Amino acid sequence: MTLITPCEKDTGKERSLALRDAIELLSGKWKLCILQNLSYFGTMRFKDLQEAVAGISPKVLTKELQQLEQNLLVIRTINNTKPVTVSYSLAEHAYETRNVFNALLEFGAKHRKIVRNK
Repeated sequence: MTLITPCEKDTGKERSLALRDAIELLSGKWKLCILQNLSYFGTMRFKDLQEAVAGISPKVLTKELQQLEQNLLVIRTINNTKPVTVSYSLAEHAYETRNVFNALLEFGAKHRKIVRNK
């Protein structure tokens, strides 16, 4: 992952575009939760993923997984079993999202404490 530093010759446009791309890829209520579970548990079947991401409907999970697959963050594998099963795993470069959700988890935990103590 190449980071654009302020000392490079740019007007901030490249950083803004990169940030917008990342936000678009990871936006939504469920995408980071899906990625976090796949990162933590590894390859998961659809039903297991649905149970791990509490509150998500099968329809929404399907839609989110399709978007993550289209954006090359998740790999969908059709297993030659009887009955046929489908499993999902993170694409190699998607493991870089760990830093994102770990930072968000840390921020969320600290923020909860601040709000509770007020």
